[in-house]
Amino acid sequence: GPEALDMLQAMNTGHDGSMSTLHANNPRDAVNRLETLVLLAGTELPSRAIRTQIASAVNVIVQVERLRGGARKVVSVAEVLGLKDGDIALQELFAFRQVGVSPDGRAVGYHSATGARSIFMQHFRTNGVELAEEMFVPVAQPPDDQLY
Repeated sequence: GPEALDMLQAMNTGHDGSMSTLHANNPRDAVNRLETLVLLAGTELPSRAIRTQIASAVNVIVQVERLRGGARKVVSVAEVLGLKDGDIALQELFAFRQVGVSPDGRAVGYHSATGARSIFMQHFRTNGVELAEEMFVPVAQPPDDQLY
């Protein structure tokens, strides 16, 4: 409720570097849940204004999930592209690809880029961070002995 609105307003003050947690099933649900929480604050803000604030404040959504066997893994990294036709547009950059279950019951898989190139590449370069373009190229499933 009010805490979500306060957080969103604080994130939109022009200072880089905010982080927060939110429980949701995936990056899209996280955006929808944040909008719902802001609406629960009881303000009369229209949904479009809330979405504009979210799109301005949130750059990246990292989803961590507890997988079979109890291990927590980053399963999705998505970036917020902004508003498109009134909705918040997302682009998944990296994902955990579960390919099976180990003999002891643990989920096994690998991380891979999705093939989408980050819209923040120029921002990184401007700030002196060079990222290899290859990091956005999807990888083939590794051999079984390299799955985790």
